[in-house]
Amino acid sequence: MNIGNQIKALRIRKGVTQETVAHYFNISAQAVSKWECGQSVPDIGMLPGLSAYFGVTIDELFALSDETRVERIQNMIWDVRFINPADAENERQFLLEKARREPMNSEPYCLLAQLEMHLAKEHTIRAQEYAMEIFKKENGTAPGLYHMGRAMGGIHVDPRHNTHNALVSFYKDCLKRYPDKRMTYGHLISQLIDDHRLKEAQKYLGEMEKAFPDDHFMTVHKIKAAIAKGDLTAAHDLMKALDKKHPDDWSIQHWIGDLMTLAGEYDIAKAHYRRSIALLPAPRYVDPIDSLAQCCEMDGDIEGAIAARMLELEVSDKDWDCTTGESIDFIHREIARLKALIH
Repeated sequence: MNIGNQIKALRIRKGVTQETVAHYFNISAQAVSKWECGQSVPDIGMLPGLSAYFGVTIDELFALSDETRVERIQNMIWDVRFINPADAENERQFLLEKARREPMNSEPYCLLAQLEMHLAKEHTIRAQEYAMEIFKKENGTAPGLYHMGRAMGGIHVDPRHNTHNALVSFYKDCLKRYPDKRMTYGHLISQLIDDHRLKEAQKYLGEMEKAFPDDHFMTVHKIKAAIAKGDLTAAHDLMKALDKKHPDDWSIQHWIGDLMTLAGEYDIAKAHYRRSIALLPAPRYVDPIDSLAQCCEMDGDIEGAIAARMLELEVSDKDWDCTTGESIDFIHREIARLKALIH
């Protein structure tokens, strides 16, 4: 990018001379000429004034390419815990304009969805803080419990508030439109199970098995349904068969760990998570490590959870060269929270 070229283009668009720009900023016309020729650049302190004079943002002043700006937005979503509202609005408008210019490109909408979910997460974090204050001031009475549950995505005591009818209908419509997409079945069945609509889940499991026979993803959902029905014998038999068939697949070992956790078999789950971690190819993903930390905490093994989070930091550093940003800060906050549970 060349800020001098952009200043020249903006100056011509504004219909002013180099002398006019120079007079406005109380500098020499020669200085403006050097900017435009690439021999020098404006002092950083002049950027806000230049952006205001030409009626553009500082980003536009630097003429960031779409590719560079998209990368920056991705990094912002990943690394920043609380995004400045002005920055969020600025990037929202950029993405909406990019979507308008490129109607067949889904990337702007993917980033818009990620951005809005990030902002929603920010609101839930603040809601948790406010709910905790209610809880403290009212000595644990209903309002604090209610708002904390809502803020942390908990289950409502009234079952009718826990259903996801619109989401289920959306997935069913997706299945009609795209019957050859196995993930569509997976999302629908998982949601039906979570909503305890087990008969419907069984129906779609049958359809999925016909469409994708001998598919491990289908087996995973059969195990989920068996656990939800309380048929742990069937669930264990299916998991053993899955383990026997895929002993060296880290992702399936991770799945088995998750399913064992769901069944309350924490020791077995931890063993599968550790096997998954040992099988990870470089650069290693941290997903099974995160699952191991959560499983350990559920099992009351706080020291094990802390050790898993420490390993997560190590892998982030060694395999991904990642030592700063929100993903790392989150792990540090989790370690601090876990350590506080010991005392």
